[in-house]
Amino acid sequence: MLALLAQQVPDFVRPDIDWHAAAPELTLLTFGALVTMMDIVWLEKGRKLTSIVASIGLLATMVPIITLAVDGADRSMFGGAFVVDDYALIMKAVFILTGYVVILLSTNYIAEGDYWENEYYGLLLSSILGMILMASARDLITIFVALELLSIPAYMLATWRKRDLKSNEAGMKYYLMGVFASAIMLYGMSLLYGGSGSTLLTDINESISGPGDPSAVVVLGIIFVIVGFAFKVSAVPFHTWAPDTYEGAPTPITAFLSVASKAAGFVALMNMLFVGFFGRDDVYEPVIWILAALSMTVGNLIALRQTNMVRLLAYSGVAQAGYMLAPLAVAGDVPDSALAATVGYLVIYAAMNLGAFAVVIAVARKTRTAEIDDYRGLFHWAPGLTVAMTVFLFALAGIPPLGGWWAKFRIMGAVIEANTAAGVVMGIFVAVNSVIALYYYARIGVKMWAEPAPDDDTAPVRVPVSLTSALVLTAAATIAFGVLPGLVGEVTKVSLLAGVGG
Repeated sequence: MLALLAQQVPDFVRPDIDWHAAAPELTLLTFGALVTMMDIVWLEKGRKLTSIVASIGLLATMVPIITLAVDGADRSMFGGAFVVDDYALIMKAVFILTGYVVILLSTNYIAEGDYWENEYYGLLLSSILGMILMASARDLITIFVALELLSIPAYMLATWRKRDLKSNEAGMKYYLMGVFASAIMLYGMSLLYGGSGSTLLTDINESISGPGDPSAVVVLGIIFVIVGFAFKVSAVPFHTWAPDTYEGAPTPITAFLSVASKAAGFVALMNMLFVGFFGRDDVYEPVIWILAALSMTVGNLIALRQTNMVRLLAYSGVAQAGYMLAPLAVAGDVPDSALAATVGYLVIYAAMNLGAFAVVIAVARKTRTAEIDDYRGLFHWAPGLTVAMTVFLFALAGIPPLGGWWAKFRIMGAVIEANTAAGVVMGIFVAVNSVIALYYYARIGVKMWAEPAPDDDTAPVRVPVSLTSALVLTAAATIAFGVLPGLVGEVTKVSLLAGVGG
């Protein structure tokens, strides 16, 4: 009888798994589980080791990423739902290195604040795991799972200072807005699935592409998905959570959200645009154009009036999101240039923005606040930090020979290369807003270099080794990206159009 039943039950076919392709995710998952076990077994005794184990885990995860890059072959699993190519590897490396710098920023900040460390680093690794999974996701379900895996730990990290009302407010706003955006995005995904009959991005593109006007279901699905990811990248008008969340969250987590979380949102958005929606640029390009123009303009104008450094960097981040969206507004005309420009900007932005937040953390060790007035006369009591902050701010403004100039040059090149009226007008928006941004960045520079220190207080600030290491790494990368732009250009020359027909 058992033999007869066995013959009638179809054999379960295990999907082929490329263990090398999945090695980065599996490695990081292993170390995340190890950090959790240390918390369960050793309790408070493991506090001093969790940051070390988390750092080793991130560096270990870089090993399979490097070996996959050396191998050079594109890999695909689960029917195309999980893809490892040059683009995915670059973004995974950005997420891992960003996470490593955030741990350097967190080591003394968390320990001196008497916060519970074990869960902190476990949540951080979990969020990064979602990000590196997102880089390879080419399927609606995989994208949504990766998005929630990176978002849920971030909600808890934003409210880490449990006795601080601002931190509680930060986490609550981030959570409520995030859930709302996820619901809208999921509804859009369901419409796309209903219109195409598949969750694979390549199948969706094949189904919705073609001559003639798209159906209302397709248009609504694309717009809802873009709106969902616009929240993650803090694009106007979906940016309202960012300033309060950035100010209330622990500053290392603010740096993490402003760089890694934003980059993950852009990765997901680019996956959707270049693979899932590539044949419907008539729908997504106008939406992206409006988001880009509003983000860079509103972000820069509001940043002019800020008196707190973290809030200024928050609105600066909104404007920076607008710059990164600009090439995607002409992606249908110059897909490879648009993708390379945005990826290159993400890489350079990670270095210069993390560096700026590292200086904010270092200065706050003495001032205990992040008010811009506290930076008056900074050169007199922290000349090294003054030089570093000047490098990062002028890089964000796009001043040569720092990395930001190359990032903005690539953006301008992509929108002009499109040779369309929309591209030319977008280029004007980028140029005008770059000048506006230079004003408030330079204003901080004047305070640091030319104004006297408040109350003639020139006592030096002690910067821990881990924070100094983060400053050195980010400053070196920011300068190198500007001095050797050709190297950055070659590394970020990637494509997502394989199998799409682009």
